[in-house]
Amino acid sequence: MPLYEHVFLARQDISQAQVDALVKEYGEVIAEGGGKVGKTEYWGVKPLAYKIKKNRKAHFSLMNLDAPPAAVAEMERRMALSPDVIRFITIRVDAHETEPSIQMRKSDRDDRRDGDRGGGFRGDRGGGGFRGGDRGGGGFRGGDRGGPRGDRGGGGGYRSDRPGDGPRRDDGDRPRGPRPPRDTDTPTSNE
Repeated sequence: MPLYEHVFLARQDISQAQVDALVKEYGEVIAEGGGKVGKTEYWGVKPLAYKIKKNRKAHFSLMNLDAPPAAVAEMERRMALSPDVIRFITIRVDAHETEPSIQMRKSDRDDRRDGDRGGGFRGDRGGGGFRGGDRGGGGFRGGDRGGPRGDRGGGGGYRSDRPGDGPRRDDGDRPRGPRPPRDTDTPTSNE
């Protein structure tokens, strides 16, 4: 039988127990179709790149399948009808991975890294602005060292951050507001 990796995304507002129930339900559909479910992994709630059906986050779950195509098609049909499943993808593979997937290894690596440094989100390295810390670094990072990157030297990040610079206009410092009337705008008398 062909081998498949199937990943589905469930709504953010259901519990992990409900996601496990969905995995079990769809596993039974595969078993009814003459296939079997190998390894299953719950990857947790992760943020989405964009909103999907008004959800900003979703529960991610992986299933390794060894099933005929008809069983996989039936499972996908039922997932499409389920209000709890917002997306899914099934990919045919030559062989299943025996070790944990890259998503599971990534979370282990992140746990080890946080333990070595004492946690934090880049704020422990210093860096200003979005990156945390107070190291300085102009533009988007904050500070007064340079352009948008901050580490290249030169004035402040935004034009108004430069010392002695007020708001800058590219129109030759002409005053703004309604324009004065032109000669053609005023009625003239032909004497």
